[in-house]
Amino acid sequence: MASLIDKSKRARQLARAIASDLTLYHEAKILEGIANDSLFDVMSEEIEEGRELFKSRVTPELFEDGIYERALVDVLVKSKGHVKSKIW
Repeated sequence: MASLIDKSKRARQLARAIASDLTLYHEAKILEGIANDSLFDVMSEEIEEGRELFKSRVTPELFEDGIYERALVDVLVKSKGHVKSKIW
């Protein structure tokens, strides 16, 4: 079994990769969620699956740092600023 990631830079890379995969495979769902201000509701299962994957690959200390959640905001939300939405 591979050792857990214990460097924050590598953990951020992993979190962003997971968030990028969510965008790649669920683009339409993400756009709908942003447009309707329901992103975290419509993507809850996928986000939780990604969270569990991230948790299984990093040390508990890094998991508790909120790295995965920041990556979700950066990749799923900020990159979709062009989408018409009532949230901005």
